[in-house]
Amino acid sequence: MKKHLLSIKNLLLATTLVASGGLVTAQTTVYDVIAGSPNHTYLKTALDQEGLNSVLDVNANQYTIFAPDNAAFEQLIIDLNLTGINDVLGLADLSNILQYHVLSGSVPSSAVANGQIVNSLHNDNTLKLTTNGSSVFANQAEVNGADLIGSNGYVHSINSVLLDNETVADIAIDSPDHSTLVAAVIEARLLPALTNPFSELTVFAPTDAAFTAALTAMNISAADLLASPDLTDILLYHVLGSEILSTSLSNGMIAQPLSTTNTLKVTINGADVFINQAQVTTPNVQAGNGAVHVLNGVMLPGESVADIAIDSPDHSTLVAAVIEARLLPALTNPFAEFTVFAPTDAAFTATLTAMNITAADLLASPDLTDILLYHVLGSEVLSTSLSNGMIAQPLSTTNTLKVTIDGSDVFVNQAQVTTPNVQAENGAVHVLNGVVLPSETVADVAIDSPNHTTLVAAVVEARLLPALTNPFAELTLFAPTDMAFTAALTAMNISATDLLASPDLAYILLYHVIGSEVYSTALTNGPVETLNGQDVIVDITAGVMINDANVTNEDIASTNGIVHIVDGVLLPNLTSIQENNNLDVQVYPNPAINVLNITLNSNELFDLTITDLNGKQILAERISSISNMVDITNLSSGMYLLRIANSNTQSTTKIQINK
Repeated sequence: MKKHLLSIKNLLLATTLVASGGLVTAQTTVYDVIAGSPNHTYLKTALDQEGLNSVLDVNANQYTIFAPDNAAFEQLIIDLNLTGINDVLGLADLSNILQYHVLSGSVPSSAVANGQIVNSLHNDNTLKLTTNGSSVFANQAEVNGADLIGSNGYVHSINSVLLDNETVADIAIDSPDHSTLVAAVIEARLLPALTNPFSELTVFAPTDAAFTAALTAMNISAADLLASPDLTDILLYHVLGSEILSTSLSNGMIAQPLSTTNTLKVTINGADVFINQAQVTTPNVQAGNGAVHVLNGVMLPGESVADIAIDSPDHSTLVAAVIEARLLPALTNPFAEFTVFAPTDAAFTATLTAMNITAADLLASPDLTDILLYHVLGSEVLSTSLSNGMIAQPLSTTNTLKVTIDGSDVFVNQAQVTTPNVQAENGAVHVLNGVVLPSETVADVAIDSPNHTTLVAAVVEARLLPALTNPFAELTLFAPTDMAFTAALTAMNISATDLLASPDLAYILLYHVIGSEVYSTALTNGPVETLNGQDVIVDITAGVMINDANVTNEDIASTNGIVHIVDGVLLPNLTSIQENNNLDVQVYPNPAINVLNITLNSNELFDLTITDLNGKQILAERISSISNMVDITNLSSGMYLLRIANSNTQSTTKIQINK
């Protein structure tokens, strides 16, 4: 700071000194400068009382005094809850306080460097000097009158009284493991805030090793960090404006630091305490103005995937589950990349109802962590990178996630993505209308089998994975092997590609599924209705046959049903449908919202049914006119089968409802 920065206040103060007889001469000591100032009468009285006037009035020694003005002492009376200046003069450590304001040696403002740490006459603590543009601070006190020259040194008037208490800044400065933090605090000009003895602060203090790891993760140098425009915000994100000891922290606590960019999330896992992703390695280092908790990581105030859920009014159950499972440290890690499939509260409510458990039961479940990690990928995947039939490995290794894309609709297992690509600093969130569970389904039985690749490809192409991965369904799947498909394709004189392109593909596959769980021991001779509406014929006379296919491996159990492996492809009566399909049925709009329009080329009486893909009948009515309007207001979003039939003919159409 150059001498030309001498403020108007300095000039006025100098004028006051001259007017009061305090003209600086060769014999005007630093004590005389103070004694001649009408703004420093409390300081003069204190110096006189403690006998320091005689020390500072000696020309043989050089001193620099940071001189609190009268307003500073009046504020001290308020801060210490005293009644008046006489209480200040009665402080037992007043002499030490005064000596803490005095440096040995002559230091003009031009010699002050930012971050300079100097010893005072009272050596229980050091003074920390900060320069910030035209402002100079000694600890928390700003210089409001610089370079008042005496014959034996300098007086710098300040607006606050300095106390020699150890502060949260001193804890870091005196630590051999926090040099990067100290350098950052100095560069950000935060020493005045952290050395304020009248504040109450909590500092979460990353070690040098923590900063080294963070810089490596961000691929920047320490110099880059110190030059960052975000430096102050990052540092203030590590500071609370009150003193909080570890005993006052609770699991899931969300605290607002001095940075308003984001909140801090507390996790307590046994004896371990985490603030966001960083673990507290040394708690409760007490200072005169607060407490310091040493961290093994640097926290960044950017919005994380956890914040997306926390800030959402529709994800309170998910947040409660993440807190209970102690997953906040993982999901708040700013150096990770995640994709989170986030079920809404409505999705959890439906799941709890289907499982016949309460939210408390879910939070107490030993499977909670696995369920939650099943919703998280260890990399950022936007919806544009998803493809139909993609199988992704989440952080849970219990099972994989199956992606279905049907037009503009995206499903993860049975759950539909309702809001894709909510971006965070450490990944992306896709909102789901259902909870996915890592349990093995009938679809997984086929996917994990080396002998069912054609069946899996067909299920993927027909967009039936959402139905077959639904953990809350009860299904029986007759699963033809690859050899069975090869034989069937040969018999039909078509290729696998032809089969996958067939408009009847879904209809054929649903002919292999019963909408309930049926073990082989429960099978009896006779017809059984499948999800496409037609019956298969069961024959248990010699072994088990379904139509003309043999069950070669029965009763493979999964959480949502049973798989029976068959050596033949079951083919529904497609010919009769085609020959009698003179109805020329038109269904529109498709996708629909509240109304389906159905146009027939016949005015005969027909039964109309709508079932979900698990075979549950949702709606049934009779139609008998060429133009029909069907109210579907009460149907939820999803995929359904519309069947129109009488004794002569039938038509089955897949419809999509989007609310």
